[in-house]
Amino acid sequence: MIQVLVIGAGPAGLAAARAARRLGASVTLLDSSDQLGGQFWRHLPAARPAARERILHHGWDTFQSLSATLESDGGCRIIRSANVFALETAAAGPGTVHVIVGAPDGVGRKRLSFSPDAIVLATGAHDRTLPFPGWDLPGVFTGGAAQALAKGERLAVGRRVVVSGAGPFLLPVAASLVAVGSRVLGVYEANRLPALVRGWLPRPWQLLGAWKKGAELGGYARGHLAHRIPYKLGRAVVAAHGTDRVESVTVAEITADWTPIPGTERRIAVDAVCISHGFTPRLELAVAAGCALTLERFVRVDDRQHSSAPGVYAAGEITGIGGVDLALAEGTIAGHAAAGGTIGDRALRTTVRGRRTFQGFAARIEAAHGIRAGWPEMLTSDTIVCRCEEVTYGHLCETAESTGSRSLRAIKLSTRAGLGICQGRICGRSVEELLACRAGGGLVDGVNTDRRPISGTIRLGELAAAVTPADSYRLTSTSESSKGTL
Repeated sequence: MIQVLVIGAGPAGLAAARAARRLGASVTLLDSSDQLGGQFWRHLPAARPAARERILHHGWDTFQSLSATLESDGGCRIIRSANVFALETAAAGPGTVHVIVGAPDGVGRKRLSFSPDAIVLATGAHDRTLPFPGWDLPGVFTGGAAQALAKGERLAVGRRVVVSGAGPFLLPVAASLVAVGSRVLGVYEANRLPALVRGWLPRPWQLLGAWKKGAELGGYARGHLAHRIPYKLGRAVVAAHGTDRVESVTVAEITADWTPIPGTERRIAVDAVCISHGFTPRLELAVAAGCALTLERFVRVDDRQHSSAPGVYAAGEITGIGGVDLALAEGTIAGHAAAGGTIGDRALRTTVRGRRTFQGFAARIEAAHGIRAGWPEMLTSDTIVCRCEEVTYGHLCETAESTGSRSLRAIKLSTRAGLGICQGRICGRSVEELLACRAGGGLVDGVNTDRRPISGTIRLGELAAAVTPADSYRLTSTSESSKGTL
């Protein structure tokens, strides 16, 4: 029997696990959370469910069907609170996956290792937030963090909130804030109308297959009107102000390339601001597995979702930011192929068509809402770029100019930018772009901030501990599937 290991239990991972099981593969599904659903279907725990959970999520019925099917399937082992900290390649097959199971700050965690026949990487993405003056103040949240608190804890990040950045994700963030009682004072999309028209309107008939997205947009528009939330194009939060926390923000008009326009600044009193400039794929494991990346820094896959690494498939946001429908389609194809199926199988015909539609949708998102080159003009010399190590933009530039270095590794070591506890997950790509702009011809050492051989935190004692063979690790129950016994 083919052994398939799926890493990530968001939409792509759940779809992959179900598809692999349908072909009879033995499936192990790992997720770092104690709940299934990933960031998209983040929800209250079963011990304190919402009275009407369905109205808080898109595609809730799909999630319930996927999770119920896998939870009740004896051929699918689900391990929650499972943090993959390393992936070792092998001469044959996809290699060995090293996992630590238990609460992130807990003791007595178990080390497991898996050497499956195939791996499906569905590790998702995290928020991309560009630095700006004051973004390190308490009260500045990523859009994803604010939505996670609203969905998973029913907590509002503030009473008076501004949402700013770029992309369709700003709309569900605002909706989630309103649902938990925040007053959203405005949603500010950085891109202007011409960019949105160029990105969205060419060949509109190709969007017919994504008609559900239009219905979602209509729902958000009704919510904006009902709560009188202004939606402004060509504007951005260019600074946050306060002492112990955010007290106000400055919003300004920006040009098509995101350069602030002097004289257009407006100050707004707030107690929180939510920022999102899109998403960064979580590529640590894909890079460790040897997967080739595209020029846009996503995992390169073929029509089976197979990467360049033997036995390693990829699905969801790590192959391109396209939303839940694309993730479900890619996950289904990846799981089917990992279990020995072919792309021409009848069971995949509808899914393959759906993937094509939503890949086009993803391309439109990037064309309309992508980050523009002028964003560094928002920075001042004392703007902190790397929050972990408190590295300022001025220090970064001075180091690059004084050393004349075009090596990302050398400048990181000189400034410590990207070397803090987040290991460059938040600032890494911004640091790369800032340095590439200042180094004539770009950076030359071939290093990037997505390469993290140890992809998660682990204690030295746990690293030195004996590995529990995966086959001997047993789950006490489905509902306690992160608590194993030997």
